[in-house]
Amino acid sequence: MEGLHSRETFERHDAAPDAIALHRPSARRALPPLRVGLLNNMPDAALIQTERQFGRVVDAGAGRRGARLLPFFLDGVARGEQARAHMALAGYAPASAIPAAGLDALIVTGCEPKAAHLSDEPYFEAFGETVGRAWARGTPTLFSCLAAHAAVLHLDGIERRRLPAKYSGVYRCERVADHPLLMRVPRVTPVPHSRWNDLPEADLTAAGYMVLRRSAQVGVDLFLRERDGGLFVFLQGHPEYDGDSLAREYRRDVSRFLGRERADCPSLPAHYFPADAARRLSDFAGNAARMLAEGAPRAAPFPSIDVEPPLRAAWQAGAASLMRGFLTLVAERAAAAREAA
Repeated sequence: MEGLHSRETFERHDAAPDAIALHRPSARRALPPLRVGLLNNMPDAALIQTERQFGRVVDAGAGRRGARLLPFFLDGVARGEQARAHMALAGYAPASAIPAAGLDALIVTGCEPKAAHLSDEPYFEAFGETVGRAWARGTPTLFSCLAAHAAVLHLDGIERRRLPAKYSGVYRCERVADHPLLMRVPRVTPVPHSRWNDLPEADLTAAGYMVLRRSAQVGVDLFLRERDGGLFVFLQGHPEYDGDSLAREYRRDVSRFLGRERADCPSLPAHYFPADAARRLSDFAGNAARMLAEGAPRAAPFPSIDVEPPLRAAWQAGAASLMRGFLTLVAERAAAAREAA
């Protein structure tokens, strides 16, 4: 598990000990920083990394006004001792505290599934209550990957569908509709995807969702729903990922294959590894699969390879632009609410 955040990434504020505040050089602001909640449902091994990733993206998108990131946890998501210790230190609050937190926006992450159906997950009832409250209160909310699947299931009963093979890689995603959310985002941008399931576009549009971006290879990437000033944004991909996130996931999945925890050897992430690394990894995977099929007790160790992707995390600029568009809309709606009060 990674260490705690460095001082350059996060700093604690005496005025709000239960909040993680994004670091920004001191400067007087006409408006207070936006208060952005992070309902972090990622498994323990990715808990701190996910805080850092979304912290970086929110910081890049908040502009001079800045933003404070307030972390929350969901009942029903199991945690180990180290994760609980970190959450206590970082000031995580239960999801039930979100309505009283004075949030301008909320980000909700997914969680590695355990059950065959999302509705059978132990956290699903608490998750649905959180989604319902955010929708009723008009809290602008961004749902990441599995959280997007669970949210549309709760809101409209749309079931995700199992893919014949995992979507893993960096894919070219193109804007297919105009919206202020994408005002600062390039028409075409690379986006990492890592998922076994998909939401059919026809089901989404039939239920009133607006598809904003899609990929010819992996389908819908970004979609949203608006009602009475409320804004829900849904991502099937992971624009917040670090440059090596897909490499780490691939190594994890290969390790599970080598440990006979999964029957099939995972495919390499698409459009990601340099050619030489891809060739070496493919050779290793093929040899390992052959050895295990022949009854060998173990395969050779995972090769040590420089996993810097060829795009050099080129998706992060687009992620920052997307978050800038989201937080701009959040700020505009907050200002309108203040004027109406």
